[in-house]
Parts: sequence; structure tokens; C-alpha cells
Amino acid sequence: MITKNEVAKVLDTVLSIPGMGEVVKIDLKISRKNVLFLSHVISDGLANEKDSSVLLGSMGEEGLLELKNISEECLQKAGLVELNQKLITLSEACKS
Repeated sequence: MITKNEVAKVLDTVLSIPGMGEVVKIDLKISRKNVLFLSHVISDGLANEKDSSVLLGSMGEEGLLELKNISEECLQKAGLVELNQKLITLSEACKS
């Protein structure tokens, strides 16, 4: 059986391949609904990153911040920042 440490080493090797740090431009057209879902998936993943995924657990703070910024940028471009905040508030109210 492969250990978590071995998986982390393989992921580190893959992520250090030349070109993996290069910026790429992606022309992405998705619905506003999917922007909201994507934003929530990113937020939930970042909140649970150490426990749920070896890949996210191996990312540095800079990479995690970049993912958060991508999520925020998508919300801004879709005009959903305010709606997203209201949905977060509503969902937190349901948890209590």
C-alpha cells in the first residue's frame, strides 16, 4: 500500500515539472449558477485542505491564496459578490 508521504513526494515531483508554474490564459464561459458553485467548492476545499486532499495539503500558502483570488475574481466578473455574501450568511444561519 502506498503511504501518504509517498503520494506527497510524487505530487511534489509532478508539480515541479518545468512549465507547471507558467501562467496560462483560459477563456471560460460558464453560467452564473456554476460560478457560485465553483466559488463554494473552492471555499470548502480551502477550509478542509489539510484533511481532505494530499494535493491541497502540499500546496503552499501562496498557491492557496491564488485559488481564493481566482474564486473572488470569478464572482466579481459575474457580478455575484453581494449575492454570494448573502448566501454565505444565510447558510451560516442554518448551521446554528
